[in-house]
Amino acid sequence: MKQLLFVFIGGGFGSVLRFVLGKALNSSKVGIPLGTFLVNILGSLFIGFILGLAAKNETLTQNHTLLLATGFCGGFTTFSTFAYENHLFLKSGDFVSFTLYTIASFVIGFLAVFAGIYLVKYV
Repeated sequence: MKQLLFVFIGGGFGSVLRFVLGKALNSSKVGIPLGTFLVNILGSLFIGFILGLAAKNETLTQNHTLLLATGFCGGFTTFSTFAYENHLFLKSGDFVSFTLYTIASFVIGFLAVFAGIYLVKYV
């Protein structure tokens, strides 16, 4: 039960922060939804860092990992919104934005995870 509470609390904070950033940065004037893109990249960097830190000398407990990686990052990042935004690009015939957004999200997201893990070396 305690583990569920950690995931719940972390997920709540992550979801609220994602909502705030999405409201502030997503704009119909800009082709790419920058808020969603930013939270997914930052979440990828953060989860790489957190899990790298957890693996390094067992710095974080399982509860810390549940709170930060599973809870916060799980609530902060959003694959479902990413998928829906891509649906909208395809529906409107904006294949350029669809392609750029999809490729950039995957490539930069993976690189951000690796960068987070790499940064742990300097902590």
